[in-house]
Amino acid sequence: MEKKHIITIGGLLGSGKSSAAKLVAEKLAYTHYSAGDLMRQLAKENGYDDIRDFNLASEGTTSADDQVDERTRQIGETGSNIVFDGHMSWRFIPGSFKVFLTLDSRMAAERILGSMTPERKASEHVTDDASAYAKLLDERKSSNVRRYEALYGVDPYRPDYYDCIIDTRDSNLEQVAEKIINAYELWLKD
Repeated sequence: MEKKHIITIGGLLGSGKSSAAKLVAEKLAYTHYSAGDLMRQLAKENGYDDIRDFNLASEGTTSADDQVDERTRQIGETGSNIVFDGHMSWRFIPGSFKVFLTLDSRMAAERILGSMTPERKASEHVTDDASAYAKLLDERKSSNVRRYEALYGVDPYRPDYYDCIIDTRDSNLEQVAEKIINAYELWLKD
């Protein structure tokens, strides 16, 4: 399979997928796309104020996922010099450099709450309690696993689908971005 100048970043909720993807894109002068942004946009278009409700409503249906997947495919087929973050982006952009970020849910909750915009906080009806939010992240992860296994027969959180795995626990955003870029450059050379 031909290697593309596209990095797809998946991983656990709150592991830093979007933040890392934005920084990597900036450093490489690539374009950034986010499946989460696409999904939040679809939730609003379908009358959902809470993305959790939209995710639960999507279980057993394919409409929202089909729309995000098709857009992801199109971007992967027609674009280059892209960083795309999303749980399933690796699957819909073959030939991309596939990165998996991992982090325990409690630390993920603390990081997310510390950087969450008021708009996102309102759309997800988030409390300031990190333990409660960690539980919500675990529920979303379980919902995603059920949905993606039903739709595609895969668990997007299995690290063996990826070219590079990074635990973001002990690394700041800059370090994570550098690890991704270094691994990507080596991958392109091989």
